[in-house]
Amino acid sequence: MTTTNETLHRALDDDDAAFLKSLDDEPGLMTQFADSFHGSMKFWTGFAFVMTFVVFGLAIFCAYQLWLADTAREYAMWGLGAWFCLNGVGMLKMWMWMRMNHLATLREIKRLELQMVRQGAA
Repeated sequence: MTTTNETLHRALDDDDAAFLKSLDDEPGLMTQFADSFHGSMKFWTGFAFVMTFVVFGLAIFCAYQLWLADTAREYAMWGLGAWFCLNGVGMLKMWMWMRMNHLATLREIKRLELQMVRQGAA
């Protein structure tokens, strides 16, 4: 065995082996979404999830106030508020999708790492 193979074997510790066992089946969309609430970023993922609903509620409130606006200034301000809130919802959703994509990429990297170790041991 070369030092590269030994290094790879040491790199795959028990945590990696358990992580790889959980990746054997290709997870569905809801499973990937639920998996994003685990790990070191679980607080931020939960925060972004809650903030999506809060900002969407603000967008609905701004749209309602836009409907009730009497002057052009009020109309413009509530319209801008609704526009900013809807953009915020879109950005938060993009962050969630990027988080899920990050975990899928990590899953593939771990699979490749395991394949390299298995081929080196054979």
